[in-house]
Amino acid sequence: MGRVTTAARYVDFARREAHSESPVYARLCTAIAADEQLLALLESVPEPRRQPNLLLGVVRLLGGPVDDPAAFHDFAVAHWPAVAAQLLARATQTNEAGRCALLLPVLATLPQPLALLEVGASAGLGLYPDRYRYRYGDHELGTGAGPVLECALTGTPPPARLPRVVWRAGLDLHPLDVTDPADVAWLDALIWPEHRHRRDRLRAAAAVAAADPPALHRGDLADDLPRLAAQAPAGATLVVFHASVLYQVPAERRARFTDLVRALPGHWIAVESPDVIRYEGLPAPPDGTQHNVLALDGRPLAWTRPHGQAMTWFA
Repeated sequence: MGRVTTAARYVDFARREAHSESPVYARLCTAIAADEQLLALLESVPEPRRQPNLLLGVVRLLGGPVDDPAAFHDFAVAHWPAVAAQLLARATQTNEAGRCALLLPVLATLPQPLALLEVGASAGLGLYPDRYRYRYGDHELGTGAGPVLECALTGTPPPARLPRVVWRAGLDLHPLDVTDPADVAWLDALIWPEHRHRRDRLRAAAAVAAADPPALHRGDLADDLPRLAAQAPAGATLVVFHASVLYQVPAERRARFTDLVRALPGHWIAVESPDVIRYEGLPAPPDGTQHNVLALDGRPLAWTRPHGQAMTWFA
């Protein structure tokens, strides 16, 4: 049953996430789902470590091929001890700055200035929404040297201002150092093969963060959140946020975290799969591809695409 479940996960990833975004990964994950030898090897690591993005990123980091399923198979099997070691040591830490385009319509409406606290911060690239530039259709916002984040926004007017951020901090079990080439190489390995624009965006966002490195704290999202939140300066609106993080957290820890964050002063922004945080009465998503839900203080607001490329506001 474990092998069947793993195969189904790869089929679902190919169909719902990679199909329209990465033909290379869609083809590869479809092949992995039918590869008994690779599925058996994946069963040798804990279930959370079998996820497609993690395996694909690890093989890319180790220099393996991803554009040909047969070559991928041969590399992964031949180098399985190294692959397995990396699966156990690493986590999917896709630090997609483009997700700031999903946060901005909410951040711009909150009482300013803001104290930002990102849970699952990775290298902290999501902590600079005030220093990036944005393009929502014909509407452009921001004048800094950071990357231009494009987002197809429907159902609500684009934001009219950038937030004013006076404090920013991140919490992660394994924070990455944006000034460390090895850590940036891992972030690069997690970007899908065809996404050159995301690779360019990573470099531009990393330059913004490296010029003023974020305060990243190693810790658990439930055990250490209250302590870190208490460090936010008085007079600033605390905003705890996270995007595509909680699927990696066991259900009981997830429940503990949501109870804690609801009790904190300030606001809570979540961008997560509806399978991870469940909401009643959600409208149907725009199409059959993978969508997350943007929510403020537990109230769902919009469907969003995983890398910030589009969002559809609820009526």
